[in-house]
Amino acid sequence: MIRQQTGPTALAEADLAALGSAAELVRTSGTVSRMLRTLAPALGEAERESLAAWCVPAHAAVLVFPTAPGQLAGALAGMGLAASGPPTPSTVVRDRLRARYGIRPDALEVSIVRAAVPTEDGGLGEVEVFSLPVPPTAGPGPGPGSPGRFGADTGACLRHLVRRERAERNEAHVAFRVTAADEVVFAGLRFLLVERAGMRPDGGGYNPHEDVTVLYFRSAAPAGTPYARLELLMPGHRTSALAAHRLVERDEPGRTLLELMTGAWRTQAIAVAAELGVFDALSPDAGGPAAVADLAARVGADPDGLDRLLRYLATLGLLAGPYGPGADTYAPTGLGELLRADAPHSMRPLALMYGGPFYESFGQLLYAVRTGGDAFAHHFGAHHFPYFAEHPPWDTAFDQSMQASSLMFGPIPAVVDRPGVDVVVDVAGGNGELMKQILAAAPRLRGVLLEREHVVAAARGRLREAGVADRCTFRVGDFTEAVPGGGDVYVLSRVLHDWDDRGCADILRRCAEAMPEEAELLVVERLLPPDGQNSLAVAWNLHMLCNVGGRERTLEHYRRLLAEAGFDLVETAPLPLDGSLLRARRKGAAAPAFPVPSRSELA
Repeated sequence: MIRQQTGPTALAEADLAALGSAAELVRTSGTVSRMLRTLAPALGEAERESLAAWCVPAHAAVLVFPTAPGQLAGALAGMGLAASGPPTPSTVVRDRLRARYGIRPDALEVSIVRAAVPTEDGGLGEVEVFSLPVPPTAGPGPGPGSPGRFGADTGACLRHLVRRERAERNEAHVAFRVTAADEVVFAGLRFLLVERAGMRPDGGGYNPHEDVTVLYFRSAAPAGTPYARLELLMPGHRTSALAAHRLVERDEPGRTLLELMTGAWRTQAIAVAAELGVFDALSPDAGGPAAVADLAARVGADPDGLDRLLRYLATLGLLAGPYGPGADTYAPTGLGELLRADAPHSMRPLALMYGGPFYESFGQLLYAVRTGGDAFAHHFGAHHFPYFAEHPPWDTAFDQSMQASSLMFGPIPAVVDRPGVDVVVDVAGGNGELMKQILAAAPRLRGVLLEREHVVAAARGRLREAGVADRCTFRVGDFTEAVPGGGDVYVLSRVLHDWDDRGCADILRRCAEAMPEEAELLVVERLLPPDGQNSLAVAWNLHMLCNVGGRERTLEHYRRLLAEAGFDLVETAPLPLDGSLLRARRKGAAAPAFPVPSRSELA
């Protein structure tokens, strides 16, 4: 119950009502899952429970504007509450207000005051109050302590700020605290809220006074929903999460469109950094984090040009910095580490390919969209497989780039290593990475790898280095004409998306002709979502049109192609990097007693 306040120490009626609303929300809201029913109505029950497993309610927040000392303390006392500690500066809300209204930071002394609130279930919740003192008048004044110290123009801006913020409640929110200090969990929660719940990213930041990173979201709940903003809090400075959040922020359509239109700059910046070996030069073996001048000497670059590149890469979440004595030192983030040449599943070769020949061919996308033709062949004069075969450096880079996506293969050895399977046939097995992983994980299995002659040589070398080449037979041939027989499991990994439907039908028929009745076919591809959901397959579908002449497909499309070639699609399972494993058997063949492991088993 709020006691009536009067006199100069009384908080404005609008602020007092907002504060009381926040306290009541904390008192009655209950669990994270219960709050999500209102904040994120698009989430299913299982998704709400999954999100709630990693979060706890933190607080309800409100922004108020006291005009005199003691007003906020008096308002809290009127509700039977008291601040739980001294005020803390709020750099995040200060910067949000500065950006929204163009007011210089020294005019925005935003602080955070917290108070515990008893809840209906007998526990304690918390109200977080952002307090921005705004004098009742803002005319010119002489002294640093006077109401007019900001000047008349700033004073008018502050009064405008107060009117808008009281009406729009842009900083009011409920907050969930993430209980795991793991950026993967943080990224997963952000994905659920944006991609599944339909929330709009609404900014965020890092508060060094509390060592906490915050991400804000606007709810897709119906208009008028109280507290339609959500905040996720996680200890520490989470630069990668902030960068990813800002990339998809939609508050400023013009800015968002500019970032989208300059996506090619990101591609080239990453490719150039990979070409220079920036991330390798920042590894512990090369000396670790470095100032710009030192790093420029390590990689052979102009210091000023490199400084500009590094600053840009830092905004992409690939580097941490600038920091240190001269505020010009950089270190790779976990994301940036993937671009080291010696990183497990290094993506450096992919960066070189996407910034090299595929970048050039994508410049001919208009040709591909207008004609349906292969832009790579149009630009380079040959389809990309024969072109790379005639240009060994790019053929090697392409081979290495395919290996960079081998994270997708992780669960597959567990799928094939089961009773009744002795021989695995990898059709168009490329550089042998998948076969290497299968044979290394299952010493009792034997393999057959079919590829073109120069590719077989590379695969043989890879398996020899892994010590498993003695259990693999290497076949040189064209899989559109014939496929080796005698296998128990046949694998088509990222093959069918290179071809149009007619080519896929030929490949699948050759497999059906070669496979024994009881054999199984495993297809590894990215599946186009049927309902407009975000997926890597959507971008790769355009990439396949432009650079190969193939396409990504929906599950139903693959089901139809398999059926036309004499297969039943038995089961699908998720793979990393938005991949999927499609398990098929000859029509009428009984499924074995050992199904594909579940998601939890694969993990």
